[in-house]
Amino acid sequence: MPKRAYHNYWVYILTNKPNGTLYIGVTGGIDDRMERHTQGKGSYFTSKYKLKILVYFEEFQFIEDAIKREKQLKNWHRQWKINLIESCNPNWESLWRPLGLDPETSSG
Repeated sequence: MPKRAYHNYWVYILTNKPNGTLYIGVTGGIDDRMERHTQGKGSYFTSKYKLKILVYFEEFQFIEDAIKREKQLKNWHRQWKINLIESCNPNWESLWRPLGLDPETSSG
């Protein structure tokens, strides 16, 4: 299999409600990962706290950069994480839409 010149990696934050429990993760496939989270199969922690709302994400080309950012965010104070989320998503709306779903007709 030829090596791809560009790959996408994501650092993301999930919650169960505005200002609720936060989970920070990294993935090479955001759609597949979100499908697993919404089905309660993402991880023990996300299943236990029903963390299914994608409220923040960043995209990276290199996995090393994504992992570095994930570790950085995990070390932040909770309020800093909340400020980051609210800087681009003040209403804590879900930013993820299932594949094949038209965002114009989706109610969230």
